Order: sequence, then structure tokens, then C-alpha cells
Amino acid sequence: MNAPVSQSGSAAPLPIGDFTLWLQAFLRPEALVELGALAGCVALAWVVVALARRAFQPDESSSIWFGRRLVDGVLFPALLLMLAYGARSVLLMLQPLAVFRVAIPVLVALVVIRVGVKVLQVAFRDAAWLRPIERTISWVAWMGMVLWVSGLLPVLLSELDQITWKLGGSTLSVRTLIEGALTATAVLVITLWISAAIEARLLKAATGPEAMSLRKAASNATRALLMFVGLMLALSSVGIDLTALSVLGGAIGVGIGFGLQKLAANYVSGFVILTERSMRIGDMIRVDNFEGRITDIKARFTVIRNLTGRESIVPNEVLITNRVENLSLDDPKVWQSSVVSVSYGSDVELVGRLLLEAALSQPRVLRDPAPSASLSAFGADGLEFTLGYWIADPENGQLGLRSDINKRILALFREHGVEIPFPQRVLHWPADKPPMSEVRPPSSRLTDEVMKNN
Repeated sequence: MNAPVSQSGSAAPLPIGDFTLWLQAFLRPEALVELGALAGCVALAWVVVALARRAFQPDESSSIWFGRRLVDGVLFPALLLMLAYGARSVLLMLQPLAVFRVAIPVLVALVVIRVGVKVLQVAFRDAAWLRPIERTISWVAWMGMVLWVSGLLPVLLSELDQITWKLGGSTLSVRTLIEGALTATAVLVITLWISAAIEARLLKAATGPEAMSLRKAASNATRALLMFVGLMLALSSVGIDLTALSVLGGAIGVGIGFGLQKLAANYVSGFVILTERSMRIGDMIRVDNFEGRITDIKARFTVIRNLTGRESIVPNEVLITNRVENLSLDDPKVWQSSVVSVSYGSDVELVGRLLLEAALSQPRVLRDPAPSASLSAFGADGLEFTLGYWIADPENGQLGLRSDINKRILALFREHGVEIPFPQRVLHWPADKPPMSEVRPPSSRLTDEVMKNN
């Protein structure tokens, strides 16, 4: 029995529950021809994607089109879908189809899953809610494929179209809401895809921290604008009157005024930081006793990584309203100092030369401006010297360099006999008093008397 064919030339869905027709269609010899054509489409798509990946993405980085592996991106299932659709059109003129009626919906679902998942992974990296959203997209796509192949989709849509209710002057149905949600999701995914491509292109062309921050601000603004326009287009395509959103806009404004001040302030502060470039990606800053390098500036927060690998997520409002030390704003050179005490009998000139020698022994210490050693104070236990020096790479750490210099100072002092004093106190005991070894505290004498009475 031949499979039914619609008047338009495409294979019509088989009757629901008639599994005999399915079995007969797949057991015919013509099905082997379809399987061979489908295998040829898979091989051709594999070769084309491999050549394109080698030409446009020779490294192993992940992208929306190619993914991390050869078949992990959007290009392979999309190209396979086009090739399979072309082969289906050719075979449809020669024989009834069975395999391609299942393969085409499966490939469409695979393309939808790949596009949605890959775009979200690029737009929202490491987000906690990303995994449930990816699973939801997969379940919806595969359920739609099953309903399409089985012929239940038109029946289900017709039944959902019968469930309606009045909303103001318009009539809405469950089918309209589902189609609107799917349309809005598709538009938002496309806008996120476009904004991710624009961001990648902008950041790739950045040549320095200043250009990086400016391009990051442009990419964030572009993404927000595209998402807003995409949402408006999605709502318009469903038939929702946009003028009705004025009440919602007023409610959002009231919410921002009462409960979302901090959130709005962080977003505004993020754009201010990126546009005025007071802090840029790559700068070394110190805020709230946390020092590190700025690795990323988001719209709401800034990520700072210190030298030990710890990351601090700082709200952008804190960087605007609080005092922030930017160690590499205009001049990357940073001044450091070490304080050391020597005994009063030490040679002051020798100590100064040894301190300078210890500083110059480290290659990270700049020769221009040169280090300096000064007698800074007369301490209670000795002379206090301050060794000051400049470095140009604070991002490589400062504590380790100070430790190396102090070790060198200690070695040079020991080599030249320079004494580092420790606190000493002189107690003058009157001559008419008994020796200190014979003086016992009152508590000790009281204990002796108690023991004698017992």
C-alpha cells in the first residue's frame, strides 16, 4: 500500500493509530533508497562543516555556528536539514516517502534545540538557570516533533483554539498565548544571537583596556536595545496592543522608585563606569580592602580577581559612591616601602648603601625613578630607615617582592655585622635593697605561712 500524498505533492501524515501503514512504508525496498540518500546528506554535511570549521575557526574554541565539536553547533543540523529537504523534494517525484517524513521533523527539532541552547550559552555563560531552560527547549521541541509526525498537532491546535476568553476589547485563546510565547522566545533568541555576534566582533577588535571598556559598553547597550525591540515586535505579532503597556510601564516605574532603587542604580552605574572609563577591564584597583584586577564589567556588577585567584563580585554602585584606588589609571608605576630598624651604634651610610643594594638586586624594582633609603625616625630601640622603591607591574604581586627584598636586607646586615635591635628595658635597683633574687611577692609569703600553720 502506498503512503498517502497530499495535493501539494508533500507526504500527508499517516492516519493516527494505523501502525500497519507505518510498518509497511518502512519495509518497502524504496525505504532503502531514502536511507541511502539521508546517509549521503549526513556525509556531505559532515565534510562541508569540517572544511568550514578548518577555514573559519581553526582553534578549538566554542561558537554558535560550530560549537566545541564538529556536530555540536548550529551549522551541521541546519545544513543537514537543507540537504535532506532537497533530497526529499527529488525523491518525492520518484517514489512515495516514509523515512524523510520522520527525518525532516527530527532535523527541524534538532535545529531549534541547537539554536536556542547555543545562543543562550553564549549570551548567559555560567548562569544557574541556564540548564533548566535548555531542558525546557529540548522537551518542547521533541514534543512538537512527535505531535507533527503523528498528525496530532492540527487536532491539538484546533482544540486549543476553542478555549477563549475576553480580555478588554480583544478575545484571546490558549493557542494564541502559546503561539505568542513561542514567537516571543524565537524573537528574543534571534536578538540575543545578533547581540552576541556584535559583542564578539566588537571585543575581538579591541586593542587595549580603554577600547575594551568602551566596546563593552556599546555591546551592553546594543543587547538591551535589541531585546527591547524584539520583545515589542513579538508582542505586536501576537496582536497585543502596545498602548495597553502604558499601565505596566507606570507600575514598573513605581516599583523602581520604591523597591528597585539599588538594582536600577547598579545598572546606571555600570553604564557610567563603561562610558566615562574611570575604571577599565585590566585595571588594578583596591576597594573595601580587596585588591585585584578587573576581569569583566557587567551591566549590574564588576568582577575583580585578586592574585590568589579569588573573585569578588562588586555592585557597580559601590564603585561609583565609595572611594576606589585605581593603581593603574594613568601610570602603572606603584611605590612600595619597607621599614627596618638598626642599633644606634650602626654606620648610617653603610646601612643606606646596603638597603639600596637590596632593592636593586630585584629586577622588578625600577631604576628610574631610583630607589631611596632614608633615616626616617629615631625609634625607642634603634634608628628607623625607610627603603622606598617603584615597580611597574603590580599585577604580578607586591607581597612576594617585599619579602624578597627583606630577605636580602637581612642577609646583607648579617654579612656586614649590622645589628637589628630588639626591645630592651633597663631596671635600676637601689643599692640598699636586698637582691632581686631574694625578693618574693606577697602571695608567695602568704602561701609559706599557710603551709607552716598546717
